[in-house]
Amino acid sequence: MPQPKPRIVRPPRRWARTGVSLLCAMAMAWPAGWAGAQVRLPAMGDTASDDIPLGVERRYGDQVMREVWRDPVYLDDPVLQEYLQSLWTPLLQAARARGDIDDDVWAQFAWRTFLVRDRSVNAFALPGGWVGVHLGLIAMTATEHELAAVLAHELSHVSQRHIARGIASAGRQGTVAMVAMLLGMLAASRSGSSDVAQAAVVGSQAAMMQGQLNFSRDMEREADRIGYGVFRGAGFDSAGMAGMFDKLDQASRLNDSGAFPYLRSHPLTVERLAEAQSRLAPEAGAAARAPGLAHTLMQARARVLLDGSDRGLRHHLDAVAGAAGRDAPPAAWYAAALAATLAKDPAAADRAYAQLQARLADRADLTPALRRLVGLLQVEMLVARAQPQAALSALAALPAEGAAASRAQLRWRAGATLAAVEAGTPVAGTALQELDQALRTWLATERDDAAVWSLLARLAEARGNRLQALRAHAEARAAQGDLAAAIDRLRAAQRVSRVAAGAELVEASVIDARLRELQRRWRELYGDRPPRDADIPG
Repeated sequence: MPQPKPRIVRPPRRWARTGVSLLCAMAMAWPAGWAGAQVRLPAMGDTASDDIPLGVERRYGDQVMREVWRDPVYLDDPVLQEYLQSLWTPLLQAARARGDIDDDVWAQFAWRTFLVRDRSVNAFALPGGWVGVHLGLIAMTATEHELAAVLAHELSHVSQRHIARGIASAGRQGTVAMVAMLLGMLAASRSGSSDVAQAAVVGSQAAMMQGQLNFSRDMEREADRIGYGVFRGAGFDSAGMAGMFDKLDQASRLNDSGAFPYLRSHPLTVERLAEAQSRLAPEAGAAARAPGLAHTLMQARARVLLDGSDRGLRHHLDAVAGAAGRDAPPAAWYAAALAATLAKDPAAADRAYAQLQARLADRADLTPALRRLVGLLQVEMLVARAQPQAALSALAALPAEGAAASRAQLRWRAGATLAAVEAGTPVAGTALQELDQALRTWLATERDDAAVWSLLARLAEARGNRLQALRAHAEARAAQGDLAAAIDRLRAAQRVSRVAAGAELVEASVIDARLRELQRRWRELYGDRPPRDADIPG
């Protein structure tokens, strides 16, 4: 989740964020709802040192993400995430090519983006290379270049290790303030009061705010400068960055009412605006590129996912009703088809999807990648209405370009196949074996993908392999940060493995090693023995 740097401001279910202080680096976005009763952070070591080890920063970020993954505002939408990754990857490549990310930082940080279901215009960086993006930011940006401008800024906060530099600059006082803020978040999450969290944040920062203000401004200017180089190196249009600054400047002049938390965490000062304008001036004469079709479709998707209420979904259907639909752009019909699917109105979804296809039929910019993006919506519609065989046929008809790297296609392929099996529809054993291999291949590089681990567990159950199913369920819980439940399931798998034979002996060996690893991680995080089965709720 920035050029301005984002933070979240309202605790319960929102994010209580700091102003312009050390926590602009350390707590770039901390949702009060994510401070659960079991939050115990790893020791940061001697915070008076100017050298915060990379591994410590990464572990700290991972601990924050364990809370993020369990919060309702976290959104795992494979289609939107795939689009976000298509912007993030070239920025990462440009940063590496420029030398902004050295080999050690590259190897130890996560370099991952994630989505937050919140309508405010915001994005933010967390320790260890995690960057969160609010749906409100995607919905507001007019082009992919504006969205990439924010991502480039956030990426530069990470690559320049502003979080660690902020901690080192604040010294012990900063750690005390950080802990005080976290305790305040815990109190707020239990009381349900945003006032409690805000009071804790203000109180913990008052003593150090002024001392960190100048340092924070330096970080923002540095992220602007380096982010611009990364942005241009990745091939994005400078007009997109100019457009983003214009939007933020306008919001600032209008005394932002709360929709732009990015402005509070990354205040758009006169100096920052002037420096940005001077960088953009040489290219000011270039015409801005029109938004790509992919961005307008994903912008529509973000707007639909922001409000899943009946009224919210109906709004997108009403936007194309009657005469209004004749002039509606493809994005409006995409939104209508998705909204109707979520509203469980298959007839309306089919009508909207047919209109979407009609408006795209003669477009010259409909590349194979875009056809696949549109086709994924049809697959999603068919999966939602429990038509697994039709969904699998639609998947097979999608362009092959990018299919191997598509998490969305893998998830819906697995979901449709398993739905067919669970409904009693005959499925060839080779199809199940190929799916098993595809899921394992994905997890070999994406070990923390809880959703795919859960699909692998369901597949193992469908194939009658209880040992593999227990291990996959454990990995899914570990990926979600629930170490207690993961350890519990691995212990259960150990008991089952006592009668293992043949190929299952290999799986039993993996389970033993993984259990020891998670128990060691528990002790590192919490300093005591892992809970026994009887201690684990539920």
